[in-house]
Amino acid sequence: MATVLNRLDESEQFAVPTSTDDGYRPSADEAFMNPRQQAYFRAKLQAWKDSILREAAGTLSQLQVDTLREADLTDRASSETDWSIELRTRDRQRKLISKIEAAMRRIDEGEYGYCEVTGEPISLARLEARPIATMTVEAQERHERHEKVSREE
Repeated sequence: MATVLNRLDESEQFAVPTSTDDGYRPSADEAFMNPRQQAYFRAKLQAWKDSILREAAGTLSQLQVDTLREADLTDRASSETDWSIELRTRDRQRKLISKIEAAMRRIDEGEYGYCEVTGEPISLARLEARPIATMTVEAQERHERHEKVSREE
């Protein structure tokens, strides 16, 4: 199990690249979602997706190689808990892949980078931090406040 956790620690550094190969980073000084920005975010999303798929393949191969062989019940329970957490993480990442693919479709359709609620551009800083964002910070905050009120009722 330690090998899985070590692999996860190592893979986090490759989760999302900070820039493309040519060193380009989008700037507010250029036209919003111009072809170069679209290519930048597409590459960022694709690298993120590839990283998740590599981690999932690693988890699958680790599951096939490592069987639970611990003789001690406590050690076995600990290993099963670790694997359960690992599998839940993979499930969350599987859902994340669909969001990444949706963002790539929005790039193809020319809708990427624009708020789905207000139609306003989403800040480049927000897209850098969360390339799958579909709302501006303000719209997201309103949405979350509305959800909180709905849950309390």
